[in-house]
Amino acid sequence: MVDDFFALKNLAVIGVSRKKNKFGTVIYNELKKKDYNVFAVNPVLNEIGEDKCYVNIKELKDKIEAVVIVVPGVQTEKIVEEANEIGIKYIWMQQGSKSEKAISYCKKNGIIVIYKECILMFANPVKSIHSFHKWIWKVLGKLPR
Repeated sequence: MVDDFFALKNLAVIGVSRKKNKFGTVIYNELKKKDYNVFAVNPVLNEIGEDKCYVNIKELKDKIEAVVIVVPGVQTEKIVEEANEIGIKYIWMQQGSKSEKAISYCKKNGIIVIYKECILMFANPVKSIHSFHKWIWKVLGKLPR
């Protein structure tokens, strides 16, 4: 499941911010550094750095294969429905973005959903504290496949 997600190269990150230290922006920038074709989504931003920022994933219908969600769970519920409407079958709900209703919706609609995991523990090459965290999870047998 995780390997299938990272085999995709065209990703939307929903929840980027003007603030560089916000997690949505950190994820966006890290995935860009790792050679993913990443699109920023935030309905109130026109751009992030020099990159265009999109209002929603419907604007990206033919450009993306997967979505990383970094917004509160209530917003996640609408996003998974939009993703399904445009044919997205892979969603990563970053910690704090999880919604039981959204997870159930994904499963009922054949969407592969990853949650309870930090995407930076899996986007290779894994560096810094994320590398150590991944090693601990592996030792404890908690690393998803």
